[in-house]
Formats: sequence, C-alpha cells, structure tokens
Amino acid sequence: MIRDESDRRRALGVEYIAHCSIAALKNCCSKPNWHRECNMTRNAYIFMDFDGVTHPWGEVEDFRCLPLIESVVREFEEARVVIASDWRMLFSLQKLLLRFSEDVRPRIVGATPHMLPKTGAELHGLREREAMLWLAQHEADCRTAAWCALDDAPGNWMTRSRLVLTDFKRGFIEEDAVALRRMLQKFRDGVEYRPGVDAAPSLWTRHIA
Repeated sequence: MIRDESDRRRALGVEYIAHCSIAALKNCCSKPNWHRECNMTRNAYIFMDFDGVTHPWGEVEDFRCLPLIESVVREFEEARVVIASDWRMLFSLQKLLLRFSEDVRPRIVGATPHMLPKTGAELHGLREREAMLWLAQHEADCRTAAWCALDDAPGNWMTRSRLVLTDFKRGFIEEDAVALRRMLQKFRDGVEYRPGVDAAPSLWTRHIA
C-alpha cells in the first residue's frame, strides 16, 4: 500500500513542474500589519484531495463520499473548491468537473499548481505550499484568505488547524462533515487567523487520539 506522498507520486509516474513563481507567494505575505488592516476574504476556499476523501483509498474510485461534501458546500454560498488531488495532473479540469453535481460545478474554481520538490524533505507540507501559491494568484493577500483542506495525509499540510483529516479507509464521513461545517462557520463569523494562533480547534488531533 502506498501511503508515503513521495511513493504515491512516483507511482503516478508524473513529473511535477513548478510553473508558479515563489515571488508571488512572498509578495502576498509581505504587507506590514496585514492582520490589522485586512479582513477575511469573502470566499472560503476548500483545497480538496480525492483518494481517501471522495472515496476510500485503494478501493473503487466511485466518489461515493462526494455527495456529502457537496451538501456542506451548498450550505455556504461563499465556499469555493480548489482541486489539490494528484488527479489534477492526470485529467483536465473540465473532466474533473464532471465528477461534481451540476449545481456545484460553478463552485469549483481551479486546481493548485504543481511544484517540483528538490529534496525528499520538501515533500512535507508540499500541498499547502502549492495551495498558498494558488491563493497568491487569486487573492490580494493570501495571509488573510479563508481556506481549509480536505485530505487523508496529514504530512501534506503544515497548518493542522486548517486541515479536516479523513480516514483513508472510509473517506469523508458525517464526522468530517461536522468538522468542515464548523470550519466554514468560523470563517463566516470572521474569526481571524494569524501565524502561530489557531483560528479553529485542531481537527487533526481527534483522528490520532
């Protein structure tokens, strides 16, 4: 079973290409007093993995859990989905959109860029860095953007307070829906996030307790 991110990507046989500038990320985070001058963005972005989230990892890729995810998205009109799954490298965005219900497709606003890690150590937190590059291209200040992630691999995300961690054997279940709903509600209520301060209770620890 492939659970290590580097193994998964080697198994895909796909070369990661860094086509976004790191400078964009630095620019979006360089404003002084950003936490006092900026309000939370109107949109709340959900960076979504597929395998282990929309369906149990290693089983039939039937997206059996996607309807539950979509039900939460429908509750929050500000919610936008960004595809962070490795599927984004194998299929066009147009084909990936067909996996979603017709009324939810307008909420799918893109896919994260591909970054090429120079060392194995850079694989840790790689998806979060890819997500931050995406935000740098689409938000005036990525440091104040409202975002969270749905993933079954905690090593992909450094900011654990923004992660709804699923059980890869089950995929996204009702317990995860409660956690995602809580996260999105905090964003709606304007709870501010600052580095070193959790904007929401850690959703990671409940899975390893």
